[in-house]
Amino acid sequence: MGRYIYTVQDAQGTVTTGAIPADDEDGAVQSLQNKGLFILSIHSEDAKAKGVFNMKGGGGSISGRELVFFGEQMSTLIGGGIPLVRALSLLSEHADNKALGSVLTAVTKEVSAGGTLHKALEKHPKVFDEIWVSLVQAGEVSGQLPTVLRQITAYNEAQENIKSKIITAIAYPAVLMTMSIGVLAYFIIYIVPVFADIFRDFHLQLPLLTSVIIRFSGFATKYFVLMLVIATGSIFAARAYIATPPGRLTWNHVQFGIPLVGELIRNMQIERMLTTMSTLIRSGVSILNAVSVLEGSFKRNLIFQGALKKAKNDIASGRSISESFKKTGIFPPMVTEMMWMGEESGKLPDIIVVLSKYYQELIDQFIRRFTSIIDPILVVGIGGIIAVIVMSIFMPIFQLSQIGSSGGG
Repeated sequence: MGRYIYTVQDAQGTVTTGAIPADDEDGAVQSLQNKGLFILSIHSEDAKAKGVFNMKGGGGSISGRELVFFGEQMSTLIGGGIPLVRALSLLSEHADNKALGSVLTAVTKEVSAGGTLHKALEKHPKVFDEIWVSLVQAGEVSGQLPTVLRQITAYNEAQENIKSKIITAIAYPAVLMTMSIGVLAYFIIYIVPVFADIFRDFHLQLPLLTSVIIRFSGFATKYFVLMLVIATGSIFAARAYIATPPGRLTWNHVQFGIPLVGELIRNMQIERMLTTMSTLIRSGVSILNAVSVLEGSFKRNLIFQGALKKAKNDIASGRSISESFKKTGIFPPMVTEMMWMGEESGKLPDIIVVLSKYYQELIDQFIRRFTSIIDPILVVGIGGIIAVIVMSIFMPIFQLSQIGSSGGG
């Protein structure tokens, strides 16, 4: 007969942990259920000891797609009646990503000792952000954890899809731009100086365009290392400045002010805010807590974080949601007006979902137009620059050919 460690919840909601002797796990489960207890987790003492000594280590990053897959698996296992700790243990044992496996092992240990899932996840902020923690907490309180996990998965999947679309849209232009800059640098540093020496030997009076190109080539060739050092230093200095709160705020303002792209960045932030808010509210999180979670999730955008902090304080003081958001001056009138309509009709979560879908469509439209326009612009623009350089080289060559023809005559 073995001993089984269990974590159970009684009818009053009190969670207790203990041990029970039984022939097997099914017998232990039957004994606990006969007492009217809800089993949160159960496993043998031997399994627990083995799990502690076989904890997975390892670093590495955990992608958003892996978290989406984890959420899907968790909701399926728990929805199918698998105890929480057993589900976590299974996923930690079979995780392809060693970093995720290590985190889940620690979470499993925490929950099996009687802790709640959201508190266990909270100890790994680099993997599970405030949105994850808040939604899981709402699911535990409401007893709808599988449903909430599906909502988390849908939310994360939507955010990952937007990221994928953006990356796909800029991948080809980025490669084209990089290759073009390489070709231009080769022309300026290696090709132009060769022709400059030839023109100098013939004492030609060079056209203005050719003179400018040759002087620029000479400057770039002479100070190439210095320019590279300055560029690298500037990048590191800018990154260090952006890491500070004033620098981050300045960078956020610069992002929003970039022609064409600034509007996309703003729309992406609004879409993320609305999608997150709708997911939180529909999962049972209160409005005030939802705005508080949103504030914490916008650490990389201090403009939105500051606006959400003001809105949170106004909501806490008794103002309506729409009025609080409108007072910040950051959110578009359409957003605040539709929030007001949602409050008046009692359908705020549904209105926020409609708004988030509207902004998702705006982002999709921009990406489609961007990909259809940017490629020909880059080809024509960079082709034009190369054509100017080539023309500046060929103009003196035409002069040389004319001199040769005159000498032959």
